[in-house]
Amino acid sequence: MNLTVTVLNIVAPVFCLAGVGYVWVKLGYDYPVQFITRLAMTIAVPCLIFTALMQSQADLGALSRLSIASILSHFAVLALFTVLLSLWGLNRQTYLAPMTFGNTGNLGLPLALFAFGQVGLEMAVVILAISAVFGFTIGIGLVAGQGAFGKMLREPMIWATLLGALFLWQGWQTPQALTRTLELTGQMAIPLMLMTLGVAIGRLNAARLKLAAGLSLIKLLVCVVVAWGIGRWFQLDHIAFGVLVLQTATPVAVTSYLLAEKYKADSEAVAGLVMVSTLMSVLAMPVLLVILL
Repeated sequence: MNLTVTVLNIVAPVFCLAGVGYVWVKLGYDYPVQFITRLAMTIAVPCLIFTALMQSQADLGALSRLSIASILSHFAVLALFTVLLSLWGLNRQTYLAPMTFGNTGNLGLPLALFAFGQVGLEMAVVILAISAVFGFTIGIGLVAGQGAFGKMLREPMIWATLLGALFLWQGWQTPQALTRTLELTGQMAIPLMLMTLGVAIGRLNAARLKLAAGLSLIKLLVCVVVAWGIGRWFQLDHIAFGVLVLQTATPVAVTSYLLAEKYKADSEAVAGLVMVSTLMSVLAMPVLLVILL
């Protein structure tokens, strides 16, 4: 009973805030997704990442092992779905990036924070940064057929991570007034991302939901198995292991739909994956947390 209440306390704020965004748009109120996404990804999330890393008390060796485990997990998932999509005869331009990259920001960060506290958040932002690097290079390359190294260099999250890692390594701290300003700004990130997720889901109209349901379930199972195996192989501690599995198992990100729309892939199919995998996570994530906690 206590474990059930604990899990409900973890997932309830996540889905309640997403529900606020969903209901907001269904009531017909205006929600400028482009502006709010830019605000979150350009200012709020980088501040959150930088302060979390700068103030981290985590062991640098543990963060290094987690980083390598996350990189290997990404490549393993990418390789498996490259093979599986070819066997199934599905278009890799449409499906490979969504099946590989999860919603490590909107959903992964708050779940890690509520499940494992500040240490979990610090580890989750490392995986978010790795996912962002791959997403802005390999991910765009898969959808658009071309690289995006220049876009990665202009991504504030990447620089916030590098700067935060430098401060952590050197033991530096920003002046207290600046630190409090950055912390306050970073506190916007998670509520904004969750409400925006709800808005984006509320606005999507998806087709071929049967295929989307099958692929979403397979993505969840493959990602959990891959992260679980790699986490055990690296002998990660309880929190690092839990964060790795959670982040790897997150559903398809809304950004996958936006990329498919921009680069003329089958955006309706990706929209179906976003919707179904996110709804599936409402049931899957609490079960996964019960196992991990």
